[in-house]
Amino acid sequence: MQITQYLHTALLVSNLPRAEQFYSTVLGLEKVDRPFSYAGIWYQIGPIQLHLIVDETLNLIPANREKLGRNPHFALGVSNLEAAKAHLLAHNCLIQMSASGRAALFTQDPDGNIIELTQV
Repeated sequence: MQITQYLHTALLVSNLPRAEQFYSTVLGLEKVDRPFSYAGIWYQIGPIQLHLIVDETLNLIPANREKLGRNPHFALGVSNLEAAKAHLLAHNCLIQMSASGRAALFTQDPDGNIIELTQV
């Protein structure tokens, strides 16, 4: 077997309009068409896609609340971490700076999915 590409990550969300507001408005991701009829949204991030799939019973609780980066998460690159931090705080998002001291922070979507933003 030879893996040739990383195609997408799928996340569960409990409330699609609330998730769409976060991923489209707060993060500013680009929605793309999807060929399925079940509830969800797809986003294009460079060559990778992020798929949101609805599970109304979802109840995520991070195992390590002190260090969000030690939980399952996905990472996105940003050009200006301070601007990203200010933007997230303006939208009342939880922010936790990376405990390693590197230029990265962690936040959560409305369902508790953890997202790392790293300055690249």
